[in-house]
Amino acid sequence: MPSSNLPLNNKRAVITGASRGLGFEIAKVFAQNGADLVLCARNIEALESAAGELKNLCADSSQKITTVAADTSKEADIDRILKAAEDEGGYDILVNNAAIQGPIGPINENDWDEWKDTLITDMFGPVYAMRRAIAYFRKNGIKGRIISISGGGATGSRPNFSAYAAAKVSIVRLSEILADENREYGIDINTIAPGAMRTAMTDAILGAKDAAGDKEIATAEKLVREGDNCKEKAAGLALFLASDKSRGITGRLISAVWDDWATMDQRKDSLSKDLYKLRRIADD
Repeated sequence: MPSSNLPLNNKRAVITGASRGLGFEIAKVFAQNGADLVLCARNIEALESAAGELKNLCADSSQKITTVAADTSKEADIDRILKAAEDEGGYDILVNNAAIQGPIGPINENDWDEWKDTLITDMFGPVYAMRRAIAYFRKNGIKGRIISISGGGATGSRPNFSAYAAAKVSIVRLSEILADENREYGIDINTIAPGAMRTAMTDAILGAKDAAGDKEIATAEKLVREGDNCKEKAAGLALFLASDKSRGITGRLISAVWDDWATMDQRKDSLSKDLYKLRRIADD
């Protein structure tokens, strides 16, 4: 492991959906800050290519990068990913990043099997991974970190993307519940709202102009035209939440773009119980 005093020295992180996009960006920042990595994605060629790039970015040549070709919609594959991490010496951090966009358009026009499959991938898969990681952390007395990626539709209505939005808002609420269940064990569980990013999902939206809606098309076209810096900000937030600097911050949904997370460690003892959480606004 790296000898320098880096935030993720002597830490091992499991990152799903790590071959491209935000998953790769998080893996890059973690590698640069001392972590060993266990990376998974469905496409083994893309995964191995990503691992090769990451090896050159590691803070120290002794850092290990393990790859597991896997589909996180399948519980057996999640078991294989986490078992690989355990076999490498254990893990301290789980990043639930893998997701699919699912069907686009009004729910009555969606393919129902495709709608359900989206929840299996985007909600059941991450929750199963969290359940498995929590059991491992508790058994081994590890004050682990679980970081899940939220997305569009988690905090507001997102017409024509009902499956994706339903899965993402479920992850936010479940993360808060699991954080409360595991507070006494020192296991911190949070979600990141990364902001609008230029990804393969952007291209899918542009390919479904008749179903996505004008607002979504306008956002996608702007991303194509101007790009974004959200991936870098989200990866920076993931590093913060994975490091000891954020110890004790748990059960929160934090925006990489809009929230002042870089100084949150200085305010964590005074954060109100409802700040950075999903809450109903009532008429006084």
